[in-house]
Amino acid sequence: MDRKTVGTVVSVKKQWWLKVNTKPVRLHALDGATFPHIIKVSYTVNGTGYCKRRWIRACDQPPPLGTEVTVVYDENKPSKSKVL
Repeated sequence: MDRKTVGTVVSVKKQWWLKVNTKPVRLHALDGATFPHIIKVSYTVNGTGYCKRRWIRACDQPPPLGTEVTVVYDENKPSKSKVL
């Protein structure tokens, strides 16, 4: 992972099936519940488009749609990447 490029957040989805409770005692099923997110980032290297998904923890706020994020990728295999 030695090259950097800029990617755009294309999709932000909430994982409804994975609930994280933040309160010790609840009054109803979703009282104090937070959910993690999966973001999809689109980036281009040498004219070829790639997509990368990243899991965002339940306590962190996901970036809004259209936000530019930094993507670090391998020079020999651009499909192998990491979203920062």
